[in-house]
Amino acid sequence: MENTTIEWADHTFNPFIGCTKVSPGCDHCYAEQLMDKRLHKVVWGAGQERIRTSTATWREPVRWNAQHAEFVAAHGRRQRVFCASLADVFDNEVPEAWRADLFDLIDRTPNLDWLLLTKRVGNVMRMINETATRQFDLERLHEPRLPDNVWIGPTMINRDEMFRDADKLLAVPARVRFWSVEPMLGDLGEIPLHLMPDWVICGGESGPHARPMHPDWVRDFRDQCAKADVAFLFKQWGEWAPGENCGGHAMRDARTAEWLGNGWHFDATTSTVAECLRHDDTLKLYRYGKKLAGRKLDGRTYDDFPKTSGSLTDSLA
Repeated sequence: MENTTIEWADHTFNPFIGCTKVSPGCDHCYAEQLMDKRLHKVVWGAGQERIRTSTATWREPVRWNAQHAEFVAAHGRRQRVFCASLADVFDNEVPEAWRADLFDLIDRTPNLDWLLLTKRVGNVMRMINETATRQFDLERLHEPRLPDNVWIGPTMINRDEMFRDADKLLAVPARVRFWSVEPMLGDLGEIPLHLMPDWVICGGESGPHARPMHPDWVRDFRDQCAKADVAFLFKQWGEWAPGENCGGHAMRDARTAEWLGNGWHFDATTSTVAECLRHDDTLKLYRYGKKLAGRKLDGRTYDDFPKTSGSLTDSLA
C-alpha cells in the first residue's frame, strides 16, 4: 500500500499474509481481524498455510525505488517501507524461498529503507544465514548481516518481553535497531542503558477489545529515551486516554478505567467527554476512541526518528 496512514512509515508492503500468535500483544491482532473479513481463506495459526501476495504487489517497491529523486524532492529524505503489516518476515511457517525472494527485492531497492518488525527476533540471524546459503551470497555467509537499507525491530508489550528480546536484537548487525512497544501493556521499569536501541515506537491498543495504557508507563519510557538520546515516537493512545486528550468535544460517551495499583478497574457507566475534562487524575483513563484520543502526550506530539549511520546516509537518502 502506497501512502500508508501509519505514522512511522511511508508505504506498507506485504510479501505474504498470515501468522501465529506468540504473545499477549497478539490477542487482538488487527491483521487477523482484517484478513478474516477480506480473505476468508487466510487462517492464523501454526501449521496453517501462508498466502503469498500477487506479482503486482511485489512490483510496487521497485516502482517506489525508481521514484527516489521525486520522493526526496518532496520529502527531503528516503522513503520508509513497513514490511510486513499482515505477517512476520521471520515466521517459521513462511517458506524459505519466499524470504529469499524478499531479501533479493530489498537488495534491488537500495533507495528505500525497509522497516522489518518482528515478534521472532531470535530467528533473524539463523534465517539470514539460510537465505544467504540459498542465494550463494558468499559475502553475507562470511559475515552474516542484514542489508544496509534494513531497520530491524522486535515488538514488545512489557518488561518481561523487553528483557527477552533486547539482548537478541543487539546480536543482529543492522544499521538501525528499534523497538515497537505497542500495545504497551505494562511498565518497562528501569531500562539498562546498554540495551537501548536507536529508536523506539510506543503506543496504546485500539479496536473493540483494547486494553488501557497507563500514562506513567509512557512518561517514564519517554524520559529514559531522552536521557539516553534515543529517538522517541509516540504513535497513539489507542482507545483509552487521559481526559485532557479528548479536546473538549462533548460528542460521545466514554467508559472509565481506573488503575488500582496492580490492575485496571473498569466502570461500565459512561461519562460525557466534558465530565472527563474536569478530571486531572492520571490514574483514570476514558474510552472515547482512537481518533479523539489522538497522539499527544502531555500536550506534545512526539515524532522523532533515528539519526541513520553506516554506509547509507540521509544525504544518499
